[in-house]
Amino acid sequence: MMKKLVCALFLCVFLLPVEAQIRGNNITVTVTPDHKDWNYRVGEKANFVVNVLRSGTLIDNVVVDYEAGPEMYPDVKKQGITLKDGTMRWTGTMKKAGFYRLKVTAHVDGRDYSAWCTAAFSPEQLRPTTENPQDFDSFWSQAISDARQTPLQPTRRLLPERCTEEVNVYEVSFQNIRWGSRTYAILCIPTKPGRYPALLRVPGAGVRPYEGDKWLASKGCVTLEIGIHGIPVTMPQQVYDDLRMGGLDGYWDFNMNDRKTNYYYRVVLGCIRAIDYIETLPEWNHNGLGVTGSSQGGFLSYATAALDKRVTCYGAVHAALCDHTASLKGIACGWPHYFYGQKNPDMKKVEVSRYYDGVNFARRITCPGYISFGYNDDVVPPTTAYATYNELKAEKKLSVYQQTAHFWYQEQWDEWNAWLCEKLGIE
Repeated sequence: MMKKLVCALFLCVFLLPVEAQIRGNNITVTVTPDHKDWNYRVGEKANFVVNVLRSGTLIDNVVVDYEAGPEMYPDVKKQGITLKDGTMRWTGTMKKAGFYRLKVTAHVDGRDYSAWCTAAFSPEQLRPTTENPQDFDSFWSQAISDARQTPLQPTRRLLPERCTEEVNVYEVSFQNIRWGSRTYAILCIPTKPGRYPALLRVPGAGVRPYEGDKWLASKGCVTLEIGIHGIPVTMPQQVYDDLRMGGLDGYWDFNMNDRKTNYYYRVVLGCIRAIDYIETLPEWNHNGLGVTGSSQGGFLSYATAALDKRVTCYGAVHAALCDHTASLKGIACGWPHYFYGQKNPDMKKVEVSRYYDGVNFARRITCPGYISFGYNDDVVPPTTAYATYNELKAEKKLSVYQQTAHFWYQEQWDEWNAWLCEKLGIE
């Protein structure tokens, strides 16, 4: 009887989870360049090899579509091409600095499978197109001064279900640009008495709850993870889903024709007020203070590091909202691609966009930064990421993970956090 019971438990614990797993696809498409670093000089030829595979072997007579050319502006598009042996070769080049992308979609058994490869051509020569408004500094200086006329009036609520022996976790809030306009966040503080460096985590685009960074707090750091929409960050998921599809749908486009009512006005200032809040914490050592985020959070990292000299380091990963006006010159532009495909854009929106362009913040940063992105990013073009990086004058570390699209690898995440820990003095 006992033997049967042990066998039953084995089946429940080990076999059922394995049975439920789904991993990847049996059909894969690979697009590979002939330079291991994916980098070429202007005028060189990049040679690509495409393979369409089933169970790791080439598929005969597979039908593919492909497009090739500067990213976001392919100048070659082919459909319904049959690859007799499941493979093809392609050669591309560029006459000026930029990124060249070959994207292939295979049609197999009624399904589509895509892959792409993006080669860099003299990316160190890239420069952004966005203009620097003469009153950029005075505008943001006045905006911060105006916001600070509103007292923080912080609140704090312990979340015992999230606490550990090493970390206390709280939902906190503080006022932002006006009375009643609040920023909500998750604060994690080491339980061991002491004074610690601090890290502000700023979010990517979207509407969601937040968990807080307990891992870094457990290593000896005060962490504050903020939301940007002025709503609590511990509500049921359905609330955020409803807002994302309702009142906050496309929030990044709100009031683009006005500097002070633009949606990102209170978002950027909320990051500065978050540092004001950190400064009130007795656990902060008033020495190390980092800010970091990806995508929209990469842009907010640039903005915060530029506007607040209390920041001692930052990490910006595939930063969005950079070089909005590039598309007006036929060059890949940063998410949200405000003017992409527009022949006659609203010039007032173009003017306002310069105050919310990551490039103009990057130009003003004086502290060390970690910058990382992928050449295959199809949301934040590497053209904008590299051009923005080239504008940074202070100490900077570039770490390219060529194959990543709008995500990161585990190794990339580990390197990113290790760099922050080193700069903040966290062991």
